[in-house]
Amino acid sequence: MDTPPHEAAASAARQEAARLTAKDIHGIALTWVDNAGITRMKAVPTARLAHAAQWGVGMSPVFDVYLSDDSAVTSRHIGGPDGDLRLFPDLDRLTVLAAQPGWAWAPADRHEQDGTPYAACQRRFARRMADRAARAGLRLRMGYETEWVVTHAAGRADGQAAGGNGSGPQEGLPRYAGPGPAYGMTRVVGLSDYVRDVLRALAAQGIDVLQIHPEYSPGQFEVSTAAAGPVTAADHAVLVRETIRAVSARHGLHATFAPLVEPGTVGNGAHLHLSLWRDGGNLFRGGDGPFGLTGPGEAFLAGVLHELPALLAITAPHPASYLRLAPSRWAGAYQCWGPENREAALRLIPGPARDAGSANAEIKCIDATANPYLTAGAVIAAGLNGIEQKLTLPDPVSGDPAVTGAAVPRLPTSLPEALDRLRGSDLLRDALGEPLYEAFLAVREGEHARTRHDSPEAVVSDLRHRY
Repeated sequence: MDTPPHEAAASAARQEAARLTAKDIHGIALTWVDNAGITRMKAVPTARLAHAAQWGVGMSPVFDVYLSDDSAVTSRHIGGPDGDLRLFPDLDRLTVLAAQPGWAWAPADRHEQDGTPYAACQRRFARRMADRAARAGLRLRMGYETEWVVTHAAGRADGQAAGGNGSGPQEGLPRYAGPGPAYGMTRVVGLSDYVRDVLRALAAQGIDVLQIHPEYSPGQFEVSTAAAGPVTAADHAVLVRETIRAVSARHGLHATFAPLVEPGTVGNGAHLHLSLWRDGGNLFRGGDGPFGLTGPGEAFLAGVLHELPALLAITAPHPASYLRLAPSRWAGAYQCWGPENREAALRLIPGPARDAGSANAEIKCIDATANPYLTAGAVIAAGLNGIEQKLTLPDPVSGDPAVTGAAVPRLPTSLPEALDRLRGSDLLRDALGEPLYEAFLAVREGEHARTRHDSPEAVVSDLRHRY
């Protein structure tokens, strides 16, 4: 075969395996993220890494039509028990897992049995869109925020009720760890060793943490990591989440990244920060457009804003997502943009005046049921279309539209509505390609069908141990 597997990869993998064996690493987790947003994996012993790099590891394509509860649907191109793919580890991302002694990790690219790239590989989709931008002389820098809620896996609840009033846990609801106010030092003091170990593990794995803090919901934290290329940023989102999960388990805690832990709370987002670069210059700074945007920078953001109703099916793709996307919760429920407006779905962050590289934009209407590779690729496709069409941004919005009464549209308020908008987007359909598009649509229609008669409480509780 002319494409992987190949002997050069096997040779590099043998060297990596020797290095890992010297570090007492016995297993390597090869991961991909499916259309339900679940990180799936197969593992190989360290001694088999070279074989995996040369020939791949077998895995059924049917997981691309699995739902979050491990039931399956089908689509025109993908579905059923037939067929097989090969998982190839990305050796450039091979990482010793600091919170899982004896283990390493690598994200996998998926190929057909004959070595050709698999058309529905989500990681490859993100790479294709990044390459499309590169051909236009553009470079994207991206970084995901990770929000999660920490609960006790067993034992006492630290006096923290589900509503956060300290009256004790309510039956059937999670027992939150780390009592204390949002952004309060109290919560960090209560979980000081835990937060330290999260930071220690991420640093050991080469993840550059920008900041970490307690968030608004009981037991909730957020960590922000440094920007990277689109594929690497999505890899980091996976690695950060699984590292937090492993550190939590070692502390007898449970971490959930689900959109909501219980209805009525603020919930967990997975906001995406991005900047656009050309010839070493940040296109979100130094131009004649609004708030210093250059022409291409404004057009890119205008393309994203225009496509947001359809993008929402990818970035907020579970019925639970729409329980989180409520006004006045900084979740990005409105199709609008504004400088430093945390209620807008698209927030422009000009950054300090003397730091041109810090200017970026934040897309807020994203949660962890989204596949980060699909999110990155779809956002790039929308932004590049904005540049091609020479789109401009509407007037910025300040304040909370729910309070000010500003005449700006709500984004879709349900998954069926968002899926209808996705079906109407030839742009995203063409970018994804038919096999990936149809499999994704089938999965999200299946998630709606299986939960459409469930109460909000049932929808939310179903996800606490899935994400």
